[in-house]
Amino acid sequence: MKVKIKICGMTRTADIKAAIDAGVDAIGFVFVPESPRCIDTKKALKLAKLIPVEVELVGLFMDSPAATIHQHCQQIPLTALQFHGAEDNEFCCQFGRPWVKTIAMGGARVGGFEFASWPDAYALLLDGHRAGEQGGQGLAYDWSMTPEISQKIILAGGLNSDNVSAAIQQVKPWAVDVSSGIEISPGCKDIRLIERFCNAVKASHD
Repeated sequence: MKVKIKICGMTRTADIKAAIDAGVDAIGFVFVPESPRCIDTKKALKLAKLIPVEVELVGLFMDSPAATIHQHCQQIPLTALQFHGAEDNEFCCQFGRPWVKTIAMGGARVGGFEFASWPDAYALLLDGHRAGEQGGQGLAYDWSMTPEISQKIILAGGLNSDNVSAAIQQVKPWAVDVSSGIEISPGCKDIRLIERFCNAVKASHD
C-alpha cells in the first residue's frame, strides 16, 4: 500500500516547489498565531497558487473561532482542515471540508475514548506532543502505543528520513506528516531533506 506524504508548515515558494517535485500528496499551511510557522491569509493565497489540484491543501487550526476558519475557507482554496486543539466532532463538521483531528500521544497513555470522539474525521493524526501543546516539536511518541482503530492513521511527530521507514513498518499508517524533521529552522525547509524524506517513504513500500 502506498503511504501518502504530507509536509506541514510550509512558508516559502522554493519549499513548495521542491515538495511537489518530490511527489508529496498534501501540503499544510499553519494558521495558529502562536506558531513560528504561521502564515497570514495574503501569503497563503500567494503560495496556494503554486499547488496543483492533485495535491491536497490542508489548513491547520488550533482552537480558532469558527468565524476565523470560515473566513480562511472562503479566501484560500483549502481542500481539507486539520484541528489541533480541543475542537469536538460537531465543531469540526461545520466547514464543508474533509477534516483530520490530531491526537496528542505524548505523556500519559491515551484512552480508547480519545479515538472514538471524532467519528466524522476522515483520519486521525497521531502526534508526539502532549495534550494542549502545539505540534511541530519534533517529538516522536512510543509507536508501540499506536491503537488499532477503524479510521485512517496519519503518523506525525519526530519523523525524518532516517526513521520514517521503520515507523511505517511498525505503525503501517495511511499517511505520514513531517515538518521539523526536514527543516533548517521553523518554517524553512531543506530541499535536500524534502527529497530524502520522500524517497525514504517511497522505498518503504517498493
